Amino acid sequence: MQLDGVLFFPVTPFDANGRLAEGVLAEHVERGVAAGAGGVFVACGTGEFHALEPSEVECAVTVAVRAAAGRVPVFCGVGGPLPVAKQIARDARGAGADGLLLLPPYLVASPAKGLVRYVTEVADASDLSLIVYQRNNALFTPETAVEVASLPTVVGFKDGLGDIDLLHRIVLAVRAAVDKPFQFFNGLPTAELTVPAYRGIGVDLYSSAVFCFAPEISLGFYRAVHDGDGALVNRYLMEFYKPLVELRDKVPGYAVSLIKAAVRATGLDVGGVRPPLLDPTPEHLAELEKVVAAGRSLAA
Repeated sequence: MQLDGVLFFPVTPFDANGRLAEGVLAEHVERGVAAGAGGVFVACGTGEFHALEPSEVECAVTVAVRAAAGRVPVFCGVGGPLPVAKQIARDARGAGADGLLLLPPYLVASPAKGLVRYVTEVADASDLSLIVYQRNNALFTPETAVEVASLPTVVGFKDGLGDIDLLHRIVLAVRAAVDKPFQFFNGLPTAELTVPAYRGIGVDLYSSAVFCFAPEISLGFYRAVHDGDGALVNRYLMEFYKPLVELRDKVPGYAVSLIKAAVRATGLDVGGVRPPLLDPTPEHLAELEKVVAAGRSLAA
């Protein structure tokens, strides 16, 4: 399975009672697929995986698979404590997912060899394609990245660490040692801001949280990048993505909270975020509105 295009990471909608809003999620996914997403990654970072019960993850996957209707692949977030990760991997298979995005294990720091054991056991729990996510406490060496990339079902490596030197060495090592289709992804928050740097080491794919609420901005930037229109890329970065990142960095957790607020502003009632995240303040919502308006003006 080779992914292409803008990868869509939907938020997880909650109703007024805090429960998973299945109908709203279905509409959210349908809108994203219709807008031209290259793949759907449900219940991942933007989808508040950290705050979901395993049964909610399974439900979200079922809804997303039904809404995508085979038009694009659907990946499910999986991670946390090993028994939970393995259970979600099995449940996602039963719910019809096409693949898994393996997030870091819960809290604990570990040697890179321990991460290899973690990835191996989760991969063994399901025959689904698996993308490994490097970020926070999940830190690989080039050697251990080759080990996990060599596992039969592992098809990709997503980087949310931002260490370009380390990632370049991982890319070179995996491409030299692994003889199968394998893809690398830029998984930093608001990944578009670092797309030029990642493309410089041959990592073209990236996740787009902006696609959740403004696919026209996300796709406009994507086209500018792939058309080689450097002037337009820089305008997107300076007039939209840079101000968005500066606002995001004002409060921990805004990488999710701002996205969810922006989706609500489109008229889709996805509710607020679950603790420990906080919804944006009125002042920050006003700033967000101005940033998004600038991006939409540029896309138009």
